[in-house]
Amino acid sequence: MRSLAIPLLLVGLWAAPALAQGDPHQHHQHDHQHQQHGVGPAGATYDLRWLDAMVQHHTGALRMSEEVFHIGSPGVGALAHGIWRDQAAEIKAMGQWRKAWYPQAPVGPVVLKAGGDPNSITGLEAMGPGQMQAMRMMGARPSKANRVVWFLEGMITHHGAALEMAHDALAKSTNPTVRRLARKIIVAQRGEIIALRRMLQRDGLRKPQYSQYDPLFRF
Repeated sequence: MRSLAIPLLLVGLWAAPALAQGDPHQHHQHDHQHQQHGVGPAGATYDLRWLDAMVQHHTGALRMSEEVFHIGSPGVGALAHGIWRDQAAEIKAMGQWRKAWYPQAPVGPVVLKAGGDPNSITGLEAMGPGQMQAMRMMGARPSKANRVVWFLEGMITHHGAALEMAHDALAKSTNPTVRRLARKIIVAQRGEIIALRRMLQRDGLRKPQYSQYDPLFRF
């Protein structure tokens, strides 16, 4: 995900809303297939829930990228550093928006309670450790021998979930800054998915699941 431009950051701050072991690549795919990354229905707290979920998702990308910072394979380390840099910047921006838009919200990340009112802060509850782990989508840590393919395949799946979250925001949020970030995520991550596929092809890996997110490349 590419970082927001400075003008977007400044505008966005004031645009208030309406209110291991085994195969780690399979672990990533399992995570994606069995977890939904939507944050619930539209409502006055939607942007708060989306920001908190996306911050956790970005954090997972940071931790995954750190596993291959010093890899010598062509382009892998550089891509990992770029992902880390850009997503760290977006985490900072989203934190600033959260404080400006929802000063009454709990400090920690929140989710909608079962049966909770999506228009009320009282309808929210703290995001649990398991929910944070699921949103980060890291899976099992790689071994030194398999960490390159772990990163490349895992990041395709990770980016795919971000594309789903971005489309969810475009469908449910009326906040122009959130919608602008969602479009930026789609543009940046479709480019990175294509780059990840090319790196895997260099290793002779061409799997149908690498292209499963192509329908989400448009908005």
